[in-house]
Amino acid sequence: MFTRVWFIVKYWICWIGFFEAARVAFILSNFKEMKAAGVGLSSLSLWFGLKMDLSAAAYITLPVAALCLLSISLRLLRNQHGYIIYTAAILLLLLIIVFADIGLYHAWLFRIDSTSLKYLSSPREVWASVNHLPITGISVGFIAAYLMLVLIFKKLLIKWTVALHSNGTSTISFFVLLVCIAAFIIPIRGGFQLAPLNQSSVYFSQNNFVNMAALNAPWNFLHSVSRNRKHKINPFVCDDASKVKAVTDSLLSNNFMSGTGVIRKDLRHPNVLFIIWESLTAKVVGLQVEGQAITPGLNRLIKEGIYFSDIYATGDRTDKGIIGILSGYPAQATTSIIKDPTKSAKLPLLPKRFKEMGYTSSFHYGGELEFANMKSYLLQGKYDQFVTINDFSKKEQNSKWGAHDGVVADRLKQDISKISTPFFCTWLTLSSHEPYEIPVTALLKGKNDVSQFLSSIHYTDSIVYSFIEYAKHQPWWRNTLIVLVADHGHRLPVSEQRADDFKIPLLFLGGAIEQPFRTIQLIGSQTDIATTVLTQLNQPANEFYWSRNLLGSKRLPWAFFTFNNGFGFVQSQKKLLYDNVGKIIIEKTGNITNHDIYMGRAIQQAAFQDYLDR
Repeated sequence: MFTRVWFIVKYWICWIGFFEAARVAFILSNFKEMKAAGVGLSSLSLWFGLKMDLSAAAYITLPVAALCLLSISLRLLRNQHGYIIYTAAILLLLLIIVFADIGLYHAWLFRIDSTSLKYLSSPREVWASVNHLPITGISVGFIAAYLMLVLIFKKLLIKWTVALHSNGTSTISFFVLLVCIAAFIIPIRGGFQLAPLNQSSVYFSQNNFVNMAALNAPWNFLHSVSRNRKHKINPFVCDDASKVKAVTDSLLSNNFMSGTGVIRKDLRHPNVLFIIWESLTAKVVGLQVEGQAITPGLNRLIKEGIYFSDIYATGDRTDKGIIGILSGYPAQATTSIIKDPTKSAKLPLLPKRFKEMGYTSSFHYGGELEFANMKSYLLQGKYDQFVTINDFSKKEQNSKWGAHDGVVADRLKQDISKISTPFFCTWLTLSSHEPYEIPVTALLKGKNDVSQFLSSIHYTDSIVYSFIEYAKHQPWWRNTLIVLVADHGHRLPVSEQRADDFKIPLLFLGGAIEQPFRTIQLIGSQTDIATTVLTQLNQPANEFYWSRNLLGSKRLPWAFFTFNNGFGFVQSQKKLLYDNVGKIIIEKTGNITNHDIYMGRAIQQAAFQDYLDR
């Protein structure tokens, strides 16, 4: 009864072997990069890339498994020829991708993806790109490899398909095969972890070549095609590109190096610590429920630093917020640039800039960095150390998402005391993420979403405040700037205005801050943090085009954010939320003019075009 199952397993293993061989061919064809990375590190890509090979092989095997299941009742499907034809067709497609990938990597330095398809409409450009290559040799090699592999698979399939003629009990065989087919969901999604398989799942090094080698070329290509087929043309065009650029340039104009300085004059290279707080909406600042302050710690800290009280997140998810903070880059309404490593790799990153300035860096997070491809993006930042879910014991992984904020804060205290100065550290919290689990007694007794969310915010508030109080007594405190900001806002607690869901706290703290402490009420964006921090350190920030100096003397007060196929545009005394599908305003405050709508649409068009062009 297991003969069909064994046939499916052997067929799956053969494809895994094919993909591993293709990876070896890719590495050897880039001998110079392999030598620079080292044979040992390059070889590790075979192990880390195996997860993606298992997934790709499972996708290919599923149709064969389904035919095997049906063959129990249908004798016609026991014929070897159908399996041979299917395998030969798939093999042809995969070999084309593998060979093209090897050639294109030399020119582009990234693995083949949907980007290559846009060149197929111009055969002349395609030929111009490849005519310097040994076309004849490549063609002969391709044909030889294909014929050899077809013969190998044919020989194996003739031998293995004999199993389809076995006379096992039909009912038992059916259910055994059904379980086998269902089990393929595990390798397809990359295992049992919360985040499904993506490119970040196989990234493992600071060396970009070995990360690229770990990718499965056909998986990467087909995944990119399926995900990007809707993102080839800018759907948000509202005017001529030159006019739109004039509008965005005027809004983004920045006198970077002028304005208020809040860092002590005697500090050239202060330490910088980013605390990125999950779902910290401005609606909870100063909020009391049942006589209890939700953020008593934050309320006190606001009086000890520079508080920006009118800041808006660029989007509504962590993957958009992390880009907004570390790259000063606006979120997209219908996608997220972090999910495309080819594009996100071209963004400027604060940690990378600080690395170039001689800083030591670390990133602390209690969960999985693979979520939404964050890992591939963060590796581009050249962080010296990553502390994630895998660095905590099973006992310490006391949340659905990983380790709670208290556990991570304790680890950060240990690590930051050992790190070389100056340092650039990032701590991304997670306990206030749904389902709002916390390892302590909840502040509010209610079991509804609002009570649980506010209790989780209160828990993280206690952890962050305790960490800050601890930091004040450390030798590094006096020379440290702490940037405390949310990754995004939150729909809870419900507000009369949806725009409030995007409003977030931003606080500059630390011994590096020069008194007097104060609150700055001018409207700004989460994307403005990057330029603000760099200008405080007298560093140029021109590469952060979408980011402005929040402390600039001539900065215009406005903020732009996106949500699911819509955007918000906030100015002094004005707020508007615009629906791209219906092309209508869905919420407004103040006297909104056609020019206000035009400015918001212009920013959206320019930002999305920038995303497409990367």
